[in-house]
Amino acid sequence: MVVAFNVTGGERGEWAVLHVSGELDLVTSPVLRQRVHDVVAEGRHSLVLDLSEVFFCDSSGVGVLIAARRLLRSCQGRLRLILPAEGAVDGSHVNRVLGALGVRRLFDVHPDLASAVEEEPRPLSA
Repeated sequence: MVVAFNVTGGERGEWAVLHVSGELDLVTSPVLRQRVHDVVAEGRHSLVLDLSEVFFCDSSGVGVLIAARRLLRSCQGRLRLILPAEGAVDGSHVNRVLGALGVRRLFDVHPDLASAVEEEPRPLSA
């Protein structure tokens, strides 16, 4: 069975959004890496990666996610991941992989796009 890997882009307010589907592995991870670099090169420093339709992720995929986090932090940007608890057979494969590797805590994880692009409440000014 051949499953197409796809990365589509969009915007939601000040956030650039990349919707990723398929397998994130050694063959496909360079595509995502390039798309993240393209977004940053365009001057967008708030990025949401929607990984809700990624059903397989290997160590090279995890490496791309960590590199994306590092890149955005280097330009004072923000990275948020969408990793729903529901949807796949028993939740997000990527979520399980990140948890098993002990790196999930590095990421700002949200269950859906609406919560990912929601701004944090700012303190009231006097």
